[in-house]
Amino acid sequence: MARAIVLARRGRAWVAPNPMVGAVVVRDGVIVGEGYHRRFGGPHAEVHALKKASKLAQGATLYVNLEPCCHYGKTPPCTRRILESGVARVVAAIEDPNPKVSGKGFQQLLDAGVAVEVGLLADEAALLNQPYLKKAATGRTWVTLKIAQSLDGRIAAITGHSQWISGKQSLRYAHLLRAMHDAVLVGSGTVAADDCQLTVRHVPGRNPVRIVIDSQFRIDPDSKIINTPEDAPTWVFGLKDAPVPDWANNPNVSLFHTDPDGNGRVDLREVHNIISELGVGSLLVEGGSRIWTSFLDLDLVDKVEVVVAPMFIGTGIEAISDLGILKVHDAIRLAPMQWRKIGNDLHVAARVIHRENR
Repeated sequence: MARAIVLARRGRAWVAPNPMVGAVVVRDGVIVGEGYHRRFGGPHAEVHALKKASKLAQGATLYVNLEPCCHYGKTPPCTRRILESGVARVVAAIEDPNPKVSGKGFQQLLDAGVAVEVGLLADEAALLNQPYLKKAATGRTWVTLKIAQSLDGRIAAITGHSQWISGKQSLRYAHLLRAMHDAVLVGSGTVAADDCQLTVRHVPGRNPVRIVIDSQFRIDPDSKIINTPEDAPTWVFGLKDAPVPDWANNPNVSLFHTDPDGNGRVDLREVHNIISELGVGSLLVEGGSRIWTSFLDLDLVDKVEVVVAPMFIGTGIEAISDLGILKVHDAIRLAPMQWRKIGNDLHVAARVIHRENR
């Protein structure tokens, strides 16, 4: 099972919104086939593993980190392929909460006489696919904040200059995060300051949908993000009474008119609802400060990825601004998941403890 989880991670930049899945076929204590889900829309892990095992799958045990699918999607059901292979036993880490599966895959196997065991390395398997599991169980988009800051919590100097706070290795990791998420979001200020593309360039991987929060649709018509249609779709969220810009008809650009929040800005709750309904499984929020602060204040964040560079900037732009917290015991609490060094930077990944659990 540990090997299946290692294999599953190989698909991390390519398979979303599908889960990362690895599979290992074992016969008489020897691995005779293994595989992983390589790309969204491609064959699943079980299919690759059983193909390699060939006739040796007969009477063997299949280890997989997620319940095999039992429905037709972009590919046929894996349960059918498992039954055709003659596998005698399936060991799965966790059940798939997708309503189309949700125990039905296990039941199909049991009904056909295949032994099924569930729960081996369940915690590790759940950690691997947190965004998928949330979307499958609740229909809601998983949200990750990605912040690169100085040791004193600044994301830019007082002039707004920010390139580059983190190092080259951290930049590559940031692009990997983009590839691992279905969509990436920034505010119009970030687009104006950086003329960003929000595509995956420094690592192999697929491009996410690019989302911009721009209340009045004032993005510069020459901005890269609305003039690179071959790279990825661009969704721009503004207010319902905002004038339609000339660039609205650019290829691959979609406008969304939303109601204002209490401050007259785009309501991020509505944005979250819309992208959830449109099937976005995971969202990477890249900035800036007001956007990060608003997502945290609205309790929409599931995870934070913070890269801390070994430098002091002093007076500058804070990563997180006022959250209205007056007492320490009201602070937004995090559950650390990972601490590691990336080049000269410190990387911290942590889950946000939602209000109902604080």
